[in-house]
Amino acid sequence: MLRRGLAIEQALAAATAGLSPPDRGLAHAIAAEVLRRLADLDALIDGATRNRLPDDAKARFALRIALVQALRLGTPPHAAISTVLPLVDGGPRKLVHGVFGTLLRGDAALPDTPALPPPVHDRIARNWGDRVARAAGEAIAAPPPLDLTLRGDPPLAGVSLLPGHVRLTTDTPVPDLPGYAAGDWWVQDLAASLPARLAGGGGGHALDLCAAPGGKTLQLAAAGWDVTAVDISESRLARLSENLARTGLSATIVTADLLDWQPPAPADVVLLDAPCSATGIFRRHPDVLHRVGPRVIAEMAEVQARLLPRAASWVRPGGLLVYATCSLEPEEGEAQIAAFLDSHPDFAIDPVLPDELPEGLVAHERGWLRTLPGMLAEQGGLDGFFMVRMMRVAGDSPGT
Repeated sequence: MLRRGLAIEQALAAATAGLSPPDRGLAHAIAAEVLRRLADLDALIDGATRNRLPDDAKARFALRIALVQALRLGTPPHAAISTVLPLVDGGPRKLVHGVFGTLLRGDAALPDTPALPPPVHDRIARNWGDRVARAAGEAIAAPPPLDLTLRGDPPLAGVSLLPGHVRLTTDTPVPDLPGYAAGDWWVQDLAASLPARLAGGGGGHALDLCAAPGGKTLQLAAAGWDVTAVDISESRLARLSENLARTGLSATIVTADLLDWQPPAPADVVLLDAPCSATGIFRRHPDVLHRVGPRVIAEMAEVQARLLPRAASWVRPGGLLVYATCSLEPEEGEAQIAAFLDSHPDFAIDPVLPDELPEGLVAHERGWLRTLPGMLAEQGGLDGFFMVRMMRVAGDSPGT
C-alpha cells in the first residue's frame, strides 16, 4: 500500500480476499493503526537498530505490524510476533524477533498523541496554525465515532448534533444496528452531511455531481428533491443503488464523465462534491497522511478548476450551486472559490446560516464553511471539509 501509493481500501480488498469478515476487520484495524502511528513506530524501530532499516524493508514492515498489535491493539506479545515472522521467512527473522524483544523488554510505548508525518504537520501548520496541527495529531489517536444520517426514527442511543443526525460510539457491525435493514439511516460523517443540508428543502430538480458513494444523494432525495446522481465510477454507484433500495428512496443514476456529460436542462440545485486530495478525512483514511503531497493537491485543484465552471453552467438563474471538498487545502477550497467568483460575476455567495450548523461551528465572514481538526473535539470531532453555497443571480456564466 505505501509502496504503491494505494488507498487503504484498495490495498486491503485484494490482500484480504478469502478471509472471514472478522479476519478482514482485524487486518483493516492493524493496517489503519500502523498508518496512524507510522512516525512513532519508526522512531521506536530506529532507536533499537544499529543500522537504520530502509523505509521499504520487509523487516521494518513486519516490526510495525507486530509493535502496533502489542502496543495498541492489546495482542499478547508472543501472538503479535508470531503473526509477522512468516512475512520474513528466508529473511531477517532473527533481526525482527530481536528488535521486537528488545523493545518490549524495554517497556516501549507509543505517545498518546501520534506524530504526524513532518510534511503533513508543516503543511497544516502553515495553512491553519500550530494549534490545528496539534489537533490533527490528537484526532488520529483513535478511530472516530460513527455518524448516522437519519431518515426514520430508529431506537439508537447516541448524541444528536443536528436534527436528523445521531453519533454513536460502538463496535457493533453497521448491518447489525437497529434500523439498518429498514433503511432508517445511512453512515455519513457529520461534516460530509452538511453540503446537502445547504440545498434546503426539495420541490425541484437537483444534480448531485461526483455522487458516489451516495450519502448526499440520499439526503437530497429524503428532502424531497428530484435527484439525478452522476458519477464516473460504475462500481461505486452500485453502492448507491443498494442504499437507495434499502432506504426506499429514489434517484436517477447516470454513469458519466462530467467533462463529457451534459444535463438535458438546468437544475434548481447543483451539488458538486468535487474530486479532491481527501486530506480532510484522515481520521478514517489515514493512508492520505502518507500518499498525498503537493503534486496530488495541485492535480486535484486543476480538476476542480475545470469542473466548477461546468457545473455552474447547469444552474438555472436564481438556482443554487453548492461546492464542497473533503480537503484541508486552501487550494481546493478558499482559493478555488475566490478564482471562480472573480470570473463568474453572475454568482454570489449565499452565506451559511448559524441555524444550519451544529452548535460550535461558525461560518467564515465571507459566508463559506471550513471545518478543521479540533472543531467539536469534545463531541468527537468531525472531518475536514470546505463548502460554500452560491446563487446564480442572472444571465449566463462567462467562459462556460
